[in-house]
Amino acid sequence: MFPQHDADFALATLGDLKILDLSEGLAGPLCARFLGDFGANVIKVELPEGDAARRWEPFAKGVDAQEASLIFQLANVNKRGVTVDYRTADGIAALRVLIADADIVVESCKPGMLAELGLGYDVLRADNPRLILISITPFGQTGPYRDWQGEEIVTYALSGIMSISGLSTAEPLKHGGMQSQYEGALSAAVAASVAIFTRDLTGEGQHIDVSLQDVVASTLVIQQPFYSWAGAVQGRRQPDGSAYGQVQPCKDGYFIWQTGGGAEWQDIAAFFDREELKEARFETLDGRQRHAGDLDRNVLEATQDRTMLELFRTASEDYRMLFGIAQEPKDIAACEHLRARDFFETAETSAGPQTMPFRLFSMTEGGAVFRCAAPRLGEHNDLLLAPAGSQQ
Repeated sequence: MFPQHDADFALATLGDLKILDLSEGLAGPLCARFLGDFGANVIKVELPEGDAARRWEPFAKGVDAQEASLIFQLANVNKRGVTVDYRTADGIAALRVLIADADIVVESCKPGMLAELGLGYDVLRADNPRLILISITPFGQTGPYRDWQGEEIVTYALSGIMSISGLSTAEPLKHGGMQSQYEGALSAAVAASVAIFTRDLTGEGQHIDVSLQDVVASTLVIQQPFYSWAGAVQGRRQPDGSAYGQVQPCKDGYFIWQTGGGAEWQDIAAFFDREELKEARFETLDGRQRHAGDLDRNVLEATQDRTMLELFRTASEDYRMLFGIAQEPKDIAACEHLRARDFFETAETSAGPQTMPFRLFSMTEGGAVFRCAAPRLGEHNDLLLAPAGSQQ
């Protein structure tokens, strides 16, 4: 059994589900991890050489490389782990035994690969009619692109989100990080939850096909419908020669502000504490655009000796302004609001202590609970694999 933080965890939301995570990388493992965070019994099934993410940097210093990948550790907490070489007949037999009583299988193989191994959905469903199979790939199980490989930048480009990122006078930009993987994981976890509910009504499992291109394109909830509604294209931001509405520097970082919210212009001028900004020429949008140079100069002079946090608190609490600060990792780690919401979890992993973003939302009952770090390669073979000859 998993170690538990408290006795009530036995009543966790998904505590009666068995999930096999055959996926590699980030999207699939994160999907399975999210379900594990809410109590599901997740078994990480790896080939003998391990998930490819075990070899992804960054690594913790002084730790066996296959156990020291930050990305692998983050994506695989709350799981137990076994190794099965399902490229062999014995491995396929062992895997089918595990799947026979599983509720969900998460996989990220190239479309058709599992079928070629004799593990297609029709075969698995014959063994276990209640099985829910979740396939997460760059382009899905159907369509002309289904067999193509894709990385983060490809998904962003083809989804359309790059076309609206950046300035209209420059090339499209990709967002930082691996957001398509994260969004794909969340979408798959939501689909899994709906499929479990549906199965409770019908008694039948199903195959869920998650395309990362679809997932990222679906985030264009206004821009894409705008095109079909009016034939219009939003495009990227127009440089207007003013820093107004753009990111601007202060003493220790950057901030951004806009008019609106609960603040009148005189409130904003009082916040910046510049007499010139109280003049009538700045009270309208047209006036601020025509006098952009003077506006920028006043704002820069008013904020160059003030810190991000000071500006943010004063603008938000005292002046009801629309005001944000560009927090970096050190700022996020120290964020009093996130810490007050128990957003972080510090886990003792095989590579040392690790503080990670953990709770996506709060619940009055059945919320996410950290139980264990990511498994070592093959850590639970003896416990979970039978017969012994099937262990790889």
